[in-house]
Amino acid sequence: MIFKSSKKKFMVIGIDGVPYELIVELIKKGIMPNFKKLTEKYRFIKTQVPLPEISSVSWTSFMTGMNPGEHGIYGFMEINNKNYTYKFPSFPFLPVKTIWERIEEKGKRSIIINLPNTYPVRKINGYLISGFVALDLENAVYPKEFFEFLKDIDYKVDVDTSLGRKDKKFFIKELFETLNKRMLVYKKLKNKKWDLFFFIITGTDRLHHFLFNAKDSENHPHHKDFLEYYNYVDKVIGEITEDMESSGIPFIILSDHGFTSLKYEVYLSQYLKAWGYLNFDEELPRNLKSINSSSQAFVLDPSRVYINLKGKYGKGSVLEKDYEKLREELKKKFLSIEIDGAKVIKRVFYKEEIYHGKYFDNAPDLVLLSNYGFDLKAGITKKEKYAKSFFEGMHSQDNALLLDSYGFNLSVHPYINDIGKELENYFLK
Repeated sequence: MIFKSSKKKFMVIGIDGVPYELIVELIKKGIMPNFKKLTEKYRFIKTQVPLPEISSVSWTSFMTGMNPGEHGIYGFMEINNKNYTYKFPSFPFLPVKTIWERIEEKGKRSIIINLPNTYPVRKINGYLISGFVALDLENAVYPKEFFEFLKDIDYKVDVDTSLGRKDKKFFIKELFETLNKRMLVYKKLKNKKWDLFFFIITGTDRLHHFLFNAKDSENHPHHKDFLEYYNYVDKVIGEITEDMESSGIPFIILSDHGFTSLKYEVYLSQYLKAWGYLNFDEELPRNLKSINSSSQAFVLDPSRVYINLKGKYGKGSVLEKDYEKLREELKKKFLSIEIDGAKVIKRVFYKEEIYHGKYFDNAPDLVLLSNYGFDLKAGITKKEKYAKSFFEGMHSQDNALLLDSYGFNLSVHPYINDIGKELENYFLK
């Protein structure tokens, strides 16, 4: 069944970090009866996300309908090419327009609740409440007068993730409370005038990072909590989609990446150091500022490898004529990494294989995709090459999801930016 409507309105429900297989599993267990009904009526498929498989890249790709090479966001942090200091791309400096900004030119109004990588807010024809990483609530809200309502209900931009390590019981309580506050905002705004509505749930991602192993083991102390949270998510989805169906408004439900169990964090900088490609002026470097000019490559989280080109970087040492040979060397070395007899790296991509667009030159020279279980980090301050983590889950690139009530013209296994393009076309065609 395809849900068609003559009304040019659309609802987007985001469930951050939810893999396709998990929804299938929870449906079978009876935890998500509302989602089950939706899968029986509408198309439900696996999707892919651009690399690296993190929220800043994925959600920006969706909300612009663009490849990272076109919108310029490759991670949560970048560096200043001259002095290697870190900088954090914020929403006001996103160099392209979002879908809602482009449809504003057609007079459309939007409501955006909890969308990552939209902090601090920039002006919108409607309402915008930033999601992760929002540092303070007041600068995460547009229009400013809506801040008072959020303050009155003790709205939370995100859960306190430090609790995931220190106090899991309170962490779980915060997950429920945060989603409950999110729903209060939805109920407050749903009857306002709008054409496009985003409602993003990020608690799912937080739950997976700290308690992904709880989903499978009945003996896990938080197995019941895991299922109860997903049952609550299902009720939220059921309420919103029922509102949409009764009003004749099409909707999609999507995730920005998948998830899988974590075995080891892998610190790529330590491999580069061991191979002689990365050197520092300090014995215990805290960041890239102390990189030595003999270095040929460096890493930014989570899996981005940059060739230290002469003329491009302040301490660049690699000549253009040696660029391709060096990339080939590094690719072979990364593909050779094994831990406990298992291959760590699934594929190594050259930037031209996965990126295109105006901001292509800023792209990492190599992007690594790991096999499930190995979470790739820069790890500049680490002493070891890999280690166990306090996290239980890690992102995956190839098993995000889409439930589509409208019937977008998409491939069998589409990328999230292709879904964004289809959403924009819905309003502009």
